Amino acid sequence: MSQPSMTTEIHGVLDALIRRCSSQNKPSEVSISSEELSCLRNAFLPSQSPHTRAKSFVALSAFCQAVRNSKQPSAEPVAEHLAKVFSSNVQDGLADTKEDDVLSSISFLVALFQVDASSASIIFREDGVITSLMDAIDICPSDNVALEVAHTFSQACGHKTCREALPTDAVQWLRTIASQTKNSALRAAAAVALVKLSRGALSDSDSSKIVETQIDSKEQMDLVDIMKGMTISGNDLSVLSDAIEGLVYMSAEPAVKEILSQDPSFWKQFFSYIPKRKINDPPTSIPSSIIYGIVTVALNVCAYKPRVTEEETQMLKLRKLANAGKMTEAQDNPLDDDSHVRARCKLLVEVGLVGALSAIVKVTDSQGVRTGIGCTILYLVEEKENRGKVLQEGGAKALSVIIRTRMTEARKDKARNAKHLALDPPDLQAIQALAKLAITSAPFQVFGPGEAVLYDAIRPLTQLVLHPSANLLQRFEGMMALTNLSSANAEVASRIAAADGLLNKVELFLLEEHKLVRRAAMELICNLLAGSDDLFKRYSESSSKLHVLVALSDVSDVPTRLAASGGLAQLTASPVACVKLLALQKERHRLLQIFVQLISPTSDSNGEQGTDQARRGLVHRGVVCVRNFLTSLGGETIKDLSSEIVAAQLPKALVTVAQEYRNTNNAPVLVPAAEALKLLLDCGVEVSV
Repeated sequence: MSQPSMTTEIHGVLDALIRRCSSQNKPSEVSISSEELSCLRNAFLPSQSPHTRAKSFVALSAFCQAVRNSKQPSAEPVAEHLAKVFSSNVQDGLADTKEDDVLSSISFLVALFQVDASSASIIFREDGVITSLMDAIDICPSDNVALEVAHTFSQACGHKTCREALPTDAVQWLRTIASQTKNSALRAAAAVALVKLSRGALSDSDSSKIVETQIDSKEQMDLVDIMKGMTISGNDLSVLSDAIEGLVYMSAEPAVKEILSQDPSFWKQFFSYIPKRKINDPPTSIPSSIIYGIVTVALNVCAYKPRVTEEETQMLKLRKLANAGKMTEAQDNPLDDDSHVRARCKLLVEVGLVGALSAIVKVTDSQGVRTGIGCTILYLVEEKENRGKVLQEGGAKALSVIIRTRMTEARKDKARNAKHLALDPPDLQAIQALAKLAITSAPFQVFGPGEAVLYDAIRPLTQLVLHPSANLLQRFEGMMALTNLSSANAEVASRIAAADGLLNKVELFLLEEHKLVRRAAMELICNLLAGSDDLFKRYSESSSKLHVLVALSDVSDVPTRLAASGGLAQLTASPVACVKLLALQKERHRLLQIFVQLISPTSDSNGEQGTDQARRGLVHRGVVCVRNFLTSLGGETIKDLSSEIVAAQLPKALVTVAQEYRNTNNAPVLVPAAEALKLLLDCGVEVSV
């Protein structure tokens, strides 16, 4: 078998393979020669340069993809076909006695797991492969071979079928290697394999395998200390990658989350591996797996338990009963309750996590990494106290970059769905995090100076309300953020009101049973009425929309009443709207009573939210509504309505307000109240003082 040994020969063969697979005109003829297989296998040797190994990954991936593209539906499954192509090459190398041949075969299998795990799993489970791997440790007793075997087991332990095939002696070997202290790289690789094996076995159906591979709490903490130590020392990138991979798996454990969160020196060193280059600088030499690992560990430590509905809670109980006989990890660990998560998030904010995540956004285009960053920041801003620090350290800017990139990509795919951008549900997490920041801070603090950035924020926040996969909390926070954004200026409000499909959705939420969602919808509409002439006109001319606002001015929730009556106070400035309201009064005979309930000092019986400030707000809106309404009606109509006006006790309510506020110099209340009283007196309506 020809085995090119020179680097130039290897690169030449790899380049030719990549070109052929990338420009394959006849997919059915995809093939690879024995020389190319041998060359590809040798290219993965640990002694090869990073550049050569990187190119070999590209070549292997290109070939596997070309095979996938060439397979017909009736043909042999791709994984089985690839396994047949590579199996003999791997097995021949393992059967050799030369260390380089053994090492190249094992390294190739490790790489194949990363490129096409399905075919690698098939080869791993073939007769004699695991035995050959264990024999290789004795036949070629070198650290290099042992390290690659450990890496192979580590990759295999990520897959259920391979875990089930792993014999007891292999597990024991991993335990022995993980406990030695002479070779840190070997120790890290074995530790990662054990962690994957233990955590994976918990989800497997074979309970005997769980017992066999389970790591006790002391062993787990020892492994955590090993990983932390290797991460802090960081002398070797390959060791660092293994250590961080181990922490990725172990940081899903509540006890490990607590330990990591309380070690600021660990995080400072952890963050030091993030490249400091600018976007246009040459690519970093730090492996992407390290960047991914940093984000994933932070995400795990900061993660809140999923919020579940009552129905989902019942389903979880049933699932627990069904799994009662299995050794599964307790799901209600107190270290994962909200108070512990809040404390961990606060600690990580203090050690500079937001700045680290912002730096990562600048150095990677990986959608997976950026999605993880968006989710992590979402957890951090769950607590309002963290939001100021998140803004200071560039969290909003990082979120904006993530969102803008995804929106651009989604816009290209919009042809698949005419109504909604092709955003995936995880994309909404970054938007939700930005919405939380926009709810509690001024728009310019979140989005920056200038109107253009405010306009850019409208589209993603609108998607948070409209997206089919958005949950009720996301829709609620999207509306809240848009309400705050609309307060920036009239043009922003007009653009929000004109967003395709938004108002129809928001108006549906006015009928929502959930009090806070209904309130958010009403507050958004109230703000938009103040800035959008088109929306103002639409509401002024619609009896049904005015009827909804009148009804919501009479609900028990004071903030909703404030928003609805605020909208009415604006709309009653329109004669057209007042004609519609007059018709409503004649039909239902409730409008004047609702106005009185707004302005009467005794009308606010809601002790939960009925603060003095809220009551004054209702009075102000009520007297403006009455003044505008009466002014628009004119004298003759007021005289016709006089009996209903008196029956509703409107004059008495206005007099009471005037008396209560006469010594306060509160012109916004006193002036419209006085003007309304004068209109009644001029029309001969009896007013009792």
